[in-house]
Amino acid sequence: MDYENRFRRHLESLHQEGRYRVFADLKRRCGAYPIADHFSPDGTRGVTVWCSNDYLGMSQNPAVRAAMHEAIDEVGAGSGGTRNIAGTTHYHVELEAELADLHDKEAALLFTSAYIANEATLSTLVKLIPGTVIFSDQKNHASMIEGIRHGGGEKHIFRHNDLEHLEELLKQVPVSTPKIIAFESVYSMDGNIAPIAAICDLAEKYHALTYLDEVHAVGLYGPRGGGIAERDGVMHRIDIINGTLAKGFGVMGGYIAASRDCCDAIRSYAPGFIFTTSLAPALAAGALASIRHLKRSEVERARLNERVRKLKGLMAEVRLPVIENPSHIVPVMVGDPVHCKAVTDTLLTRYGIYVQPINYPTVKRGTERMRFTPSPVHTDAQMAHLIKALTELWAACPVANGQYVRLAAE
Repeated sequence: MDYENRFRRHLESLHQEGRYRVFADLKRRCGAYPIADHFSPDGTRGVTVWCSNDYLGMSQNPAVRAAMHEAIDEVGAGSGGTRNIAGTTHYHVELEAELADLHDKEAALLFTSAYIANEATLSTLVKLIPGTVIFSDQKNHASMIEGIRHGGGEKHIFRHNDLEHLEELLKQVPVSTPKIIAFESVYSMDGNIAPIAAICDLAEKYHALTYLDEVHAVGLYGPRGGGIAERDGVMHRIDIINGTLAKGFGVMGGYIAASRDCCDAIRSYAPGFIFTTSLAPALAAGALASIRHLKRSEVERARLNERVRKLKGLMAEVRLPVIENPSHIVPVMVGDPVHCKAVTDTLLTRYGIYVQPINYPTVKRGTERMRFTPSPVHTDAQMAHLIKALTELWAACPVANGQYVRLAAE
């Protein structure tokens, strides 16, 4: 068996499809967000980052950085083990209490990432409640899909945000059967938002638990940053909330917030929690500072909303193919993997603008796109430069018979 040849063949297929992923070698400039240094064979140059999930720039917040420095000085770098074996520090305990309060739940449970939180929790729930049937939105994140798959139970996929289809599927399962409706609040690739209240209505009607992924909403929506459920006044109707510390809060890690018994059961039975080294104390301390700040401050959220409206308006003026949505995500459709990468490569090399191409399997084939995420600190000048660059590239790549004329990468 020629193992290396097998690896090469798989990689070559990615190249041929135009969806081989290349990581940009970046070094962000502290205090100068969204500017970063880009390292390439041609040298190092400053670029403007337009695709970060650090939505509010909280990774740069002085209080967050100070909390992380202080934690390192007080207790050192690593946590020392799993949560069960020496890895539960006072920072973790405080952070879980703060997260429970943020979502008005009895408890919260920390994980190393929201991906692991989803995978571990959803797979464990099915094992804790045998016979559970999961109803999953068609556009749920890969981590939710993996968790549902690993649980091994019955599942039904409902069309994205389609309440009629969801109810049609719910009707097919006996009322007495345990059920979970799993969905997201903000879907990060299209930027649309789930009808949470209406889904909760169906959950109550058919006696289902609600599992809501608020990863792209925590910190950004609601009077205290609790997410879309808080903004819409329905947080009390959600049984289990999944969130992240790595996007709106600007640090790293994931969590669930739910009843005390639910969190304790996941803590006690989920391998993805039990056998994983806990977050470094500095990360927990930084996240704690970030959450406390955003519970009090509306400045970052207000500024983000203004910047998003500004960018969407500018793109509409020059008729770029923006996917309309009510969130902070600004997707620009391209529809071809090779063309999408060529455009983003040219933005980086010619204009000093970094945005990553979004290709399959993150999105369906034929819906390749660029995903822009303006932050509170992107300036008018940076927006003007971006619009100028995109306008020039779209003029160089006219649409003919519904297909883009491909742009050769520099």
